[in-house]
Amino acid sequence: MAMVRTTYYVESDMPVEKAAKEIAAEQSTGTWTTVPAEREVHENLGARVVSAEGNTVVIDFPEEIFEADNVPQILSVVAGNLFGLGALKACKLMDVDFDPLAKYYPGPEFGIDDVRKMLGAYDRPLVGTIIKPKVGLSPARTAEVAGEAARGGLDLIKDDETLTDQAFCPLETRLTTVMDRLNKIHDQTGKLTFYAVNVTCGADQIVERAELAVDLGANMVMVDILTAGFSAVQALADVKLGVPIHIHRTMHGALTRGPFGISMPVIAKLTRMCGGTNLHTGTYAGKMDRNVCEIDEARDALRRPWAGYRRVWPVASGGLYPQKVRANLDCYGTDVILQAGGGIHGHPDGTTAGVKAMFQAVEAWKAHQTLEEYAKTHKELAGALKRWGPSQ
Repeated sequence: MAMVRTTYYVESDMPVEKAAKEIAAEQSTGTWTTVPAEREVHENLGARVVSAEGNTVVIDFPEEIFEADNVPQILSVVAGNLFGLGALKACKLMDVDFDPLAKYYPGPEFGIDDVRKMLGAYDRPLVGTIIKPKVGLSPARTAEVAGEAARGGLDLIKDDETLTDQAFCPLETRLTTVMDRLNKIHDQTGKLTFYAVNVTCGADQIVERAELAVDLGANMVMVDILTAGFSAVQALADVKLGVPIHIHRTMHGALTRGPFGISMPVIAKLTRMCGGTNLHTGTYAGKMDRNVCEIDEARDALRRPWAGYRRVWPVASGGLYPQKVRANLDCYGTDVILQAGGGIHGHPDGTTAGVKAMFQAVEAWKAHQTLEEYAKTHKELAGALKRWGPSQ
């Protein structure tokens, strides 16, 4: 019998072995009291405690308890009522071995190698930005900012996670206006720039909205995977949109921080299974809270060989600017998207200069030079150092 192995971090006043048994029972065939029929089903569907040592609990769930191609149901088993058990002071789902279920998911339509080929960008990280201010700009002003970024040679421009189809910046008008600007720059320079337009909405509309975006010329779409749901991404992957899917993890802190929740590596695995091409995984240096071990594991879950899936881009974002590039590339290597918002648009000489400064920081890292040394012959990087201080 194939098993789906799960690992939890657990704190409880009761012995960890007893807490583990309560979790296993609650999430499979048991309940708080004896139920006669449980004996009939436990042998085939009951979860088994593999080990319970220190604060680490390992539990196996039989494959048969899952509706294999139904992520909401899968999560109801491995990350369901257990978080509400009164006897637990802390409980976090740290890892899931999805191997027995992976065959039911085709994975991403596009991966790292596909995107590199589209961009003609090899042996370097990608550099992207978020339109800033994140909300409030008109479609025309959004296109202006996007154009300034593209002229700097940017690989990826994305909407903010809070920008969808509001009245001040309607999606259709925004998309066509931005893509018109980017296509003209592409014709002039030969450099492709992706625009990840945010199609996040309800389950009854997201496929239609994404397909409309592609019909209107989108070369990438973006989904807030935790607010829309993993199945939203799965639905987009199933229809094969023909463009990469950029995944934002907004709301992740409600799951990944604190004593109860789900770790980022689990979210990364599910994103890859469901069809995302890029996933925000955090920074090794930036403004957001970080758990370095979880970033390492999420990074590896996206890029290592697994189930025949394409490799997926981790995205470092949140308080990035040239001075933070080295620390992130030292840990991510070149298969990463460096996503800088204020660190590009806040450059003293403007957005285009901000893009160039980010690329120059990458070049300095590749050349094993300090930013100060490289900035002597690169004015945009020098401007970033003057604005935000010395290299870190």
